[in-house]
Amino acid sequence: MRLIESILADAASIATLRRDIHAHPELCFEEVRTADLIANALNDWGIPVHRGMGTTGVVGIVKNGSSHRAIGIRADIDALPMTEHNQFAHASRHPGKMHACGHDGHTAMLLAAAKHFSRHRNFDGTVYLVFQPAEEGGGGAREMIKDGLFEQFPMEAIFGAHNWPGLQVGQFALSPGPIYASSNEFKITVRGKGAHGAMPHLGTDPVPAACQMVQAFQTIISRNKRPIDTGVISVTMIHTGEATNVIPESCVMEGTVRTFTTDVLDMIERRMQEVAEHTAMAFGCTADFEFSRNYPPTINHEAETDFARQVLAGVVGADNVVPFEPTMGAEDFSFFLQNVPGCYLMIGNGEGAHRDGGHGLGPCMLHNPSYDFNDDLIPLGATAWVRIAEAWLR
Repeated sequence: MRLIESILADAASIATLRRDIHAHPELCFEEVRTADLIANALNDWGIPVHRGMGTTGVVGIVKNGSSHRAIGIRADIDALPMTEHNQFAHASRHPGKMHACGHDGHTAMLLAAAKHFSRHRNFDGTVYLVFQPAEEGGGGAREMIKDGLFEQFPMEAIFGAHNWPGLQVGQFALSPGPIYASSNEFKITVRGKGAHGAMPHLGTDPVPAACQMVQAFQTIISRNKRPIDTGVISVTMIHTGEATNVIPESCVMEGTVRTFTTDVLDMIERRMQEVAEHTAMAFGCTADFEFSRNYPPTINHEAETDFARQVLAGVVGADNVVPFEPTMGAEDFSFFLQNVPGCYLMIGNGEGAHRDGGHGLGPCMLHNPSYDFNDDLIPLGATAWVRIAEAWLR
């Protein structure tokens, strides 16, 4: 690996910042302390800061030379609403909140790059350091765009990264096209008529109708969707009833739908509503159908992905830049890529051997209470950001 010496020299101090952020997790749009830490660090390094975009977002502005060209690099800063099982010194001090996805590490990598930029600006143009709130369900990227991110800070391209457990430290993974799915939610309320459980003929039971729907939804995937297209329908919650001898009046089903294209999503939403309403009718019930589209699919642009691949190969070698197998998870970097060309890439977080004594017994996987970011990635990720910015603005 060809790591930048100044970034290596600062790695320990940036890791300390990362662990501070990890110990003080903040949820969507509540990242006040985290934003203060970021802004104070940037100010200390002489980097101008714009605050409050997307509620708690921070944008650092690094200029050099006379060119009007610009590039954006993004890190997400929010935590998850879950309780950490780790007991090491930097474990969460706020029960029910945890950096279980590595956003503390993403922030640290971009801060390390920022500190290098404050002293070494080997480019002609502007690097915008985008510290984005509320990735975990809040759509912070969308909110920053609404607040004028690309109007106030026009950029030719934007890049982002996510740590990836299971991928070796020292490796990157990226691919053009769809890499993360759209994220959508549904809620279906099946309404019947309550009755005594021993006299079901006197009521209209919504539970069999709901059970039939769960099975029928999978035929949308197997019989309405083209086999070469990708889609997932998962019913993840069913709530009904209060007593074992009472047929309930209603049954509520909720879940998620994931696709890589809007056309498939349109078809699934339409067919789910048809199946829900007509199945309910066949059982003598009615159905209220609600469908929410949260995050669009994350689709990497081909030219920017190829550019990033070449730059990363110069850092870790071509053999350590591998294709990324798309995942049905979702990522709100998708909103940025709908507005500006760019690439979202993965950086290997290893298998979990980096965790200090006192870690939980679970695996070091994303959204797991025993997860922790690997601080060895900080100089590598920061070096990658510096080299990408320098190459783009050369």
